[in-house]
Amino acid sequence: MTTDASDSSPQDTFISHLVELRTRLLKAVMVVLGVFVVLFLYPGPSAIYDLLAQPMLASLPQGTRMIATGVITPFMVPIKVTLLAAFVLSLPVVLYQAWSFIAPGLYRHEQRLALPLILSSTLLFILGMAFCYFVVFHTVFTFIAHFAPQSITPAPDIEAYVNFVMTMFIAFGVTFEVPIVVIMLVKAGIVTVKRLREIRGYVVVGAFVIAAIVTPPDVLSQFLLAGPLCLLYEIGVLVASTLERKKAATESHDVTAPDTPED
Repeated sequence: MTTDASDSSPQDTFISHLVELRTRLLKAVMVVLGVFVVLFLYPGPSAIYDLLAQPMLASLPQGTRMIATGVITPFMVPIKVTLLAAFVLSLPVVLYQAWSFIAPGLYRHEQRLALPLILSSTLLFILGMAFCYFVVFHTVFTFIAHFAPQSITPAPDIEAYVNFVMTMFIAFGVTFEVPIVVIMLVKAGIVTVKRLREIRGYVVVGAFVIAAIVTPPDVLSQFLLAGPLCLLYEIGVLVASTLERKKAATESHDVTAPDTPED
């Protein structure tokens, strides 16, 4: 009986992990859908899409509007935008559910990182999207509008525009997570600060390669992505170096501290 129980234990553990994963996913999806319903009722998909389209509309000639070439595009595109907004607003809950799933397998000092990690990741992702919306879109769209020949009247398709915007949002949101990734790699012992500084040149080259793949084929938008990526990498290295020095100082203090005599 003991052998049977030990043989079934790994399978039971695997099934329990699957059940836990399903529960966490369902909670995250339900929160996203709940926020989506609220946004759908107020302010509504049209208002959210108009806000997203503002950077493009501001760069178009006076009286020019975007077009919809698909039959159901005027309905589906605002719905897609509203769903994206719901996911962004629900990001803290989604990250918390992901952390709650992996937390039982971590040490206690690692579990204490949950709240700072969730808050910083959410804040940096939103900052990346805000930088893209207020700086990158305005700069790139204005540059394209002035570069276009006078004989052309631009009329972007709304579906192509939303796909472009979502790609850029994800790219800049993930880019702004670089400091978190760098710090976690150092704290996990996967890489040292010294090694991160040694590969700085490769990171710069990689940043421009990624920017060339993700952004439109113009030098301006590539610099607007590669520049912050390199800067955020340096910020991550700086913070990781500070944490590493504090850890070394604490360990040195614990080693040199005299033992207290026993009563």
